[in-house]
Amino acid sequence: MFNGRNSRNTLVITVFIFILSTLLLGCTNASDDDSASKGDNDNMLTIAWARDVGEMNPHVYNPSQLFAQSMVYEPLVSYGDGGKLKPHLAESWEISEDGKEYTFHLRQDVKFSDGTSFNADIVKKNFDTILNHMELHSWLGFLSKIAGTEVIDENTFKLTLTEPYYPTIQELAVVRPVRFLGEAGFPEDGDTSKGVAEAVGTGPWILEEYKADEYAIYKRNENYWGELPEVEKIQVKVIPDAETRVLAFEKGELDLIYGEGVISLDAFKQLESTGNYETSISEPVATRQLVMNTNREQLSDERVRQALHYGFNKEAMVKGVTSGLEEEADFILPTNLPYTSDIDVTSIEYDIEKAEALLDEAGWTLPEGKTVREKDGQPLEIEMMYDSAESIQKAMAETLQSEWAAIGVKLNIVGVELAVQVQRFKDNDFDINFFSNYGAPYDPHTFINIVAKEGFGFNEAISAYPNKEELLQQMARVPQTTDETERQQLYSSILTSLQDQGAIVPISYIKKTAIYQKDVTNFTFSANRDEHPFTGISIEQ
Repeated sequence: MFNGRNSRNTLVITVFIFILSTLLLGCTNASDDDSASKGDNDNMLTIAWARDVGEMNPHVYNPSQLFAQSMVYEPLVSYGDGGKLKPHLAESWEISEDGKEYTFHLRQDVKFSDGTSFNADIVKKNFDTILNHMELHSWLGFLSKIAGTEVIDENTFKLTLTEPYYPTIQELAVVRPVRFLGEAGFPEDGDTSKGVAEAVGTGPWILEEYKADEYAIYKRNENYWGELPEVEKIQVKVIPDAETRVLAFEKGELDLIYGEGVISLDAFKQLESTGNYETSISEPVATRQLVMNTNREQLSDERVRQALHYGFNKEAMVKGVTSGLEEEADFILPTNLPYTSDIDVTSIEYDIEKAEALLDEAGWTLPEGKTVREKDGQPLEIEMMYDSAESIQKAMAETLQSEWAAIGVKLNIVGVELAVQVQRFKDNDFDINFFSNYGAPYDPHTFINIVAKEGFGFNEAISAYPNKEELLQQMARVPQTTDETERQQLYSSILTSLQDQGAIVPISYIKKTAIYQKDVTNFTFSANRDEHPFTGISIEQ
């Protein structure tokens, strides 16, 4: 039937496949022609990334890639396992009793990659340049509280704040924007928001060769002050398509694929099952959450929110959707973050009968002959929004739709583009939304700041909490605390209350994956979610 049309379709499909094959071949081979090959340098690690590394400017955001910025530029303080803050370009620091003055004693053996000295003058110049563009950086809490920057002597630098802000040291560990560019990297007008003259940093890597949207090659900084990397070069091939990255890896063109979502979970499990490669899975880097909007009538009653939590098999869903790579989350923040290990929340296990009893108690009953519960003639119908490009969110939404139908709840699931999802969340235009926290080194204080902030989504979503005003007061108090015991008590109270009242439901702990060739050894994930993991890696010769 319709033979002529089918013939034309066959021809179109054949031509399409030929063109696609040519394009894919170009994607996988383009960088091979222009970039260094393994034969040129056996002690070079080759990885793939979905995007170009960017302009290598430490003071700006996209399109610059975090891992690449962290290879070249360094912080005063670094973030270690368990949230420990460690000296980096600053050997030590003191904080005044009132929490407003931070005095940093800088390392004296540090040079930029061009041989110039790292000192208090260049630290101040970087800070002042960043502060001149606070419209770009207002999200980073301590920057907006800086009253002054001061060079005490060549190796001593002081920050003065307008008010106490305990996360200052932790925020200094983030990858951008407070990392340090050498004098030669500044443009003539000193305004790095428009670009840098060259990528001059103190880090273990120097950008050696770059071709936009194809590859970047970093060579080892032989004069690096810290631990010298084992490999001599890192090559980053830009391969936007996830399946093409996997094919390149299988062909031996890549040594390592790592990160979040760089390959599908199915592809990771399939490659792992061959036994031909080494794999690693990180500790939790964030929690995948559901945010329930208590401004919605159907979700304003805590009993309904708790019923929804009881009404799905979280363990089975997470294991099935993520192939066991993620694990079910018991807490709204991973417990490997600071101040999160002492949270005492009510455990909620899968219990259909409990869910149904809570809904009955809340007045949402199931009329005879119907499948959806009602209250005062209104159906218990809820919309869930998810990122249409995120396969895990979609699969989880479909699972929840099925499981909640069994307790008489009609869940309508809507896939939207990420930008739309973010905007609707900010506008409080949602019933239930997926969210994940920011991870180390941002949390827990950044997560709390976001919950407290009006116009972001969380603040409005917890409107039905009877203790909302008390919670907001506690959230405002946390960053100003100078007493460690009080700070821990505040975090415990806030995080426990947020979770126990059911507007934020932890689903699973997000993890990074890495798969690498057998000759790659000593791979470890950084404690900082955004830092590169390359320093300790070696390649067996």
